[in-house]
Amino acid sequence: METTARTPERPRPPAGARNLVIVILDSLRHDTWLAAPPRSLASLGQVERRFSYASWTAPSHYNLLMGLLPHTNPPHVYASEYYKQDFLRYSERLGVQDIEFKLLLPSIFLPTYLRHTLGYLTHARVSMPVLNKHTIINRDFDSYELMPKHNDMAAMVDELEFSEERPSFWMLNVGETHYPYAPPHEDPSEWPHISGVHGVFKHLDDLRADEQGADFFDDARLRQLQERQVAVLEYLDGVLARLLEKLPENTWLVVTSDHGELFGEDGFFGHGPIAHDKVLEVPFVEGLVR
Repeated sequence: METTARTPERPRPPAGARNLVIVILDSLRHDTWLAAPPRSLASLGQVERRFSYASWTAPSHYNLLMGLLPHTNPPHVYASEYYKQDFLRYSERLGVQDIEFKLLLPSIFLPTYLRHTLGYLTHARVSMPVLNKHTIINRDFDSYELMPKHNDMAAMVDELEFSEERPSFWMLNVGETHYPYAPPHEDPSEWPHISGVHGVFKHLDDLRADEQGADFFDDARLRQLQERQVAVLEYLDGVLARLLEKLPENTWLVVTSDHGELFGEDGFFGHGPIAHDKVLEVPFVEGLVR
């Protein structure tokens, strides 16, 4: 007789387990935050200067979903000691005192652990096509969607839902702070077009390898682009305030970036195949929503 495999029943959440929400403001530089600090997040604590484990979106989000949040840079400390102290903070972030960290193995993937060990509901909304739901990053999420627009965090906030029976994990990849640093109401017809990895794959078959690439931005344009990132963060302050209003009490909120951005420093623009402090330097703030 043919049998059908049954999905294991989701475990009962531990007592005191709280919602965890991670907001990744894509490409946001630490000094952009300092230029336009979101007032809505002041209650979470002081923003920190931290460093991403990767210089572009896809590997950085994989690290984040391993539980590896952007790191400080302490000297004379073994990596193993740093990891130990940072992972131990998940007891506070999740409100679970007796976490069995060995159960993160072998996947070392936070959504898997939260869903199948702690009984969480798991959700993601992403702005960048390189993170679309067909990629390896979409694993063990109850819902995972690429938003219709790359720069509309407000639409993500509208989709947030929380259960009274189970804690939820939400990851939001926010695109307004990514090139071209535009709020959702701005007319895109004037944006200069530069592709990331997803766009390069999409159009590479139509291009010749020896075709002339785009001209590098001049200094005036680079300053304007940096000012656009500052302006769009000022806009997002209002959206972040809406997010705080929607989050239930006793939710742990992390707001950070996946990597930084170069605006002409030492001849670089953007992020990705660049080795520079400004492409690894990110803002980081976390705390309990009360």
